[in-house]
Amino acid sequence: MSDIYRAGHRKLQDQFDTRRMADRLDREIVHETFDAEDAAFIERMDLFFLATTDDLGHPTCSYKAGAPGFVRVVDPQTLAFPNYNGNGMYLSMGNIVQTRQVGLIFIDFENQSRMRVQGEAAIDRNDPLMGDYPEAEFVVRVRAREIFPNCPRYIHRMKRVAPSRFVPQLGCETPVPAWKKGEWVNDTLPRGDPALDSSKPVIDR
Repeated sequence: MSDIYRAGHRKLQDQFDTRRMADRLDREIVHETFDAEDAAFIERMDLFFLATTDDLGHPTCSYKAGAPGFVRVVDPQTLAFPNYNGNGMYLSMGNIVQTRQVGLIFIDFENQSRMRVQGEAAIDRNDPLMGDYPEAEFVVRVRAREIFPNCPRYIHRMKRVAPSRFVPQLGCETPVPAWKKGEWVNDTLPRGDPALDSSKPVIDR
């Protein structure tokens, strides 16, 4: 078994008589290395949700997206993904710098399936994968501690309509989000921000 459970988990498992089931699930489905099926699932996803905590234990959760395959399983215990230009707050990435602890959930809404990955992460502006991700600021690598599927019963079935036009692609000019052109924020943009280039197209979404 892994060491996934803590006192709070055990308290609720005992209160609702689920300890036996929780232990069985831990033994049967929680693993620490990616198998071929895990990698295939992750690498066809174009989005995931990322949970992190800061040094005070305060959490944040963010949505990460890209072209299908933007998350890669690079070895049996490690996955990698790019960080693209955003709002400059770096809430999730700053938490990774501080505590390294992450939780990722990948959800396939069309086929109603999902997978969780928990572990430690680090960022690297000189990662060897940088050349594979146009416009990436840096690459995040996650060393998995627990990998496991989730029960799909509450996943709403949704259909993909269109990918985001902001996802960087080779050979395509990435547009600028309209909010960065607003007077309330335009004078704060960092050096080199694409929104400072007046030749770039601007779109709302």
